[in-house]
Amino acid sequence: MHDAHLLTQLASARAHVLRAVAGLDETDMSRCVAPSGWTMTTLLNHLVFDDEMFWIAAVLGGDATAIAALHDGWVSEPMTGAEAVAVYRRHIARSDEVLAAADLDAPPRWWPPVEEFGGPMMSDGREVVFRVLVETSVHAGHLDIARELMDGHQDLVVTQG
Repeated sequence: MHDAHLLTQLASARAHVLRAVAGLDETDMSRCVAPSGWTMTTLLNHLVFDDEMFWIAAVLGGDATAIAALHDGWVSEPMTGAEAVAVYRRHIARSDEVLAAADLDAPPRWWPPVEEFGGPMMSDGREVVFRVLVETSVHAGHLDIARELMDGHQDLVVTQG
């Protein structure tokens, strides 16, 4: 897959996430519809801290500030829904700066200690970006289901034939 295509797909998945939460009020952003207990805001925090910050800023970019700030996004300090959307947008912009400067053929600039992340080191930046694309796409689908359960909104309208 060409890098431009990969990055276009990532941008599309991120836009899908933002469409899934667009127009929701604070009550809906903090409402749990999944048995596991996550909310729209919780899932956005996960995408910020465990994907944009961890994989792109820290692993791919080697950003010392991001590495020092790493934590489990699922248990981040509570934010309002509007704050979570703004933080997600800000981290997307920061990630895009890292991606613009990154050599996707090169290995990651940083890798977490084995006791924190037991997986094998990825071979190159492209593999890191693909991981973020998959994770973002999967969670866009989760947000779609949660949104449909809340108010019937569908990002992709599927008709029954």
